[in-house]
Amino acid sequence: MNPPPLPDTTHRVETARFGPFVFQLGLDLDGLLMPLQRVDDAHARFVASPLVQVANQLEREVIVSSVFGTNTIEGGTLTEDETASALTLDPDRVREVEQRRALNIKAAYEFAQQAAGQPGWRLDEAFIVRLHALMTRDVPHPDNRPGMIRANPKERVTLVGDEAHGGRYKPPQFDGDIRKLLAALVTWHDALIDAGVPALLRAPLVHLYYELVHPFWDGNGRVGRVIEASLLLAAGYRYAPFALARYYLGEIDRYFTLFNICRKAGEKSQPSPNQPFVAFHLEGMRQTIDRLHARVDRLVVMLLYESQLRRAYDEKTLNARQYAIALQVLGSGRPVSLAEMRRAPWYVSLYLKLNDKTRQRDLVKLRSLELLHLDEANCLWPGFAKPSGNKQPGREA
Repeated sequence: MNPPPLPDTTHRVETARFGPFVFQLGLDLDGLLMPLQRVDDAHARFVASPLVQVANQLEREVIVSSVFGTNTIEGGTLTEDETASALTLDPDRVREVEQRRALNIKAAYEFAQQAAGQPGWRLDEAFIVRLHALMTRDVPHPDNRPGMIRANPKERVTLVGDEAHGGRYKPPQFDGDIRKLLAALVTWHDALIDAGVPALLRAPLVHLYYELVHPFWDGNGRVGRVIEASLLLAAGYRYAPFALARYYLGEIDRYFTLFNICRKAGEKSQPSPNQPFVAFHLEGMRQTIDRLHARVDRLVVMLLYESQLRRAYDEKTLNARQYAIALQVLGSGRPVSLAEMRRAPWYVSLYLKLNDKTRQRDLVKLRSLELLHLDEANCLWPGFAKPSGNKQPGREA
């Protein structure tokens, strides 16, 4: 059976100074049916997984990863660990610019989640302006004007992009044109909803055209990605919409280049000009959902392991030292070398008044119960992550 044709939702806008601007689907549905189905299948499997058990942990991880991803795309310099630390700070007491940027993105995420979670929510200009104001609050930058539409003076030209990613683009410069196009973008998106265009197509298209309008002096990339995520969130996609920023970071050259590829194809009236960016977005959603699903599975295994440790301790199968060692290995999030562990202050304090035989007996006990494993590099792994080439219990190096 042939798929139904996509509706004609092309919207041509005549501006005062920029000239005509065309919003269009620009897609070949035949080439997108399989990617669409793969994303929805992946999402169905994901939401059927035991999300409730690990929702809080997954939410925290997604926020950190997403803030790190979208901030780094725009030149942020915080590492992922530094981002995680920054997000715990009091926003009213932060003075470091990079920390402020991270907290601003978090605030924009929270605003977007609250808005898009409301039944019947639709994108509007006030939402976009508010997002920008939150993103750019108190960030020192010569062009930082939170929530204010860009209005270029005659001597100032805004250009977007670079030659390495397909060339430079001159977006609208006159604020009257920008306001008209931003309103048209919202109206066009409403038309897409009414025509039954799925969010997996609408969201990247709005992202694409928003960046071409480029309505603010600074922060457009961050705002565009949150708008895209909000549209997906409103359609019922969980966690992945914001986590998608990490995929864009990993494919940053393709991400930037595709904006220009689609723009140029549209200017030349080529068929399906927006296909490359939408297909890229769909592949990113599929990969992101699969990665989140794998993380949920691992978090559940870790919870079960932690419960196993606690039960063994409560039943006195493990003593307090053994229980502490297993928890430390679990909490490290990586294999822990014996040498590193023995130097750790917490470990030294456990055996301060005990001899080496006690220390060895404790480790042998944990390994004999398969609550810890020791690999060929003398690194300890939690019991659920048995490495290949594992040593037999009792052969501690």
